[in-house]
Amino acid sequence: MGTAFDLHGKTILVTGAGRGIGRAVALAAAASGATVGALDVDAALLQLLLSESRNERIVPLVADVADREAVMAAAGKLAGVTGCLDAVINNAALIHYDPIEQVSEATLDRMLAVGIKGAVWGVQALLAHMDRSRGAVLINMSSPVAERGYPRCSVYAMTKAAMASLTRTMAAELGPRGIRTNALAPGSIPTPGAVAMTTPEEYRRREGSIPLRRLGREEDCTNSLLFLLSDQAAFINGAILYVDGGSSAAG
Repeated sequence: MGTAFDLHGKTILVTGAGRGIGRAVALAAAASGATVGALDVDAALLQLLLSESRNERIVPLVADVADREAVMAAAGKLAGVTGCLDAVINNAALIHYDPIEQVSEATLDRMLAVGIKGAVWGVQALLAHMDRSRGAVLINMSSPVAERGYPRCSVYAMTKAAMASLTRTMAAELGPRGIRTNALAPGSIPTPGAVAMTTPEEYRRREGSIPLRRLGREEDCTNSLLFLLSDQAAFINGAILYVDGGSSAAG
């Protein structure tokens, strides 16, 4: 867990913070001095996060990111603790792989609701509760699948392509308001959600194809996210940072 970046005095809302990269960055940001609103639909996962971290700067927020009213209420609760929001990380997403002919309407609706609608509500929450005198940071979680074709991940790729597009649009639209918008695009990282959808054989194949010859780790993402959140990234806006060991560059 990296603590190289000073986030003291910052208030950060992280969606999908119950596990995986969201959980890791919530812990890392709190360890770096930020007050972190850990938002997740699963109350049990948030309770586990609190019991394991024992960090009083983590505020649990039980909400479904697809529900605008719930997200705005959670953001308001967090801002009520510290006075404002300084950053939102739109991390919540559903990973589900299916051949296109097997995609159900229920799966499609839920993935789009969490992965796209939830990000829009995250942007609106930041705008509603930021301190306009000091600007803010918005980070969207994209993926290399937004740029390359992979079988069986059509809907997931759609949601991640939307995050890349949202990042560029918000960088242009919100930049004049002092808001920096960037995206992180992690490569093959065996988070709990990804492991549930990927075989060990596939992970071994990916490991051999990555130029750095290893899979990614959660801390590879958290270190990059902490940098983008920090003042060291003050002139970075509209970037999509690939954390994939060189896979995107290699093609």
